[in-house]
This record gives sequence, C-alpha cells and structure tokens, in this order.
Amino acid sequence: MKNLPISEILYGVVIVISLYEAITKWEIYPQKAYLFVAFAAISLFMIIFRYRYRKKFNQRKQDK
Repeated sequence: MKNLPISEILYGVVIVISLYEAITKWEIYPQKAYLFVAFAAISLFMIIFRYRYRKKFNQRKQDK
C-alpha cells in the first residue's frame, strides 16, 4: 500500500486558513490573531514531523 501525504496536505490547508484569519483579525482582535499564528506554527511542525516519519517508514519498508 502506498503512503499518501494526505495529512501533510491537510495541515498545509490549516496553515493557509490560520494565516488568513490572523491577517484579517490582526487590527481588531490581536489576541485571536496570535492564536491563529500559533496554530499555523504547530501545523508547520506537524507537516515536518509527518514528512520525516513517512520517509523513515518508506525507507524501512524498502530495506525489508
């Protein structure tokens, strides 16, 4: 079975939505804007983590 990067794509969508919300709310609600920036940062971390884990898993699968 092929490992698809679906979760990485979904986290990318979360980053785009979070950054859009942060930019639009920056002047009105700065506290909420910081929360959305934090969501974007966490999503970026999760993309990197899942990408590395998927590559390790595929490498281990090929070595067998």
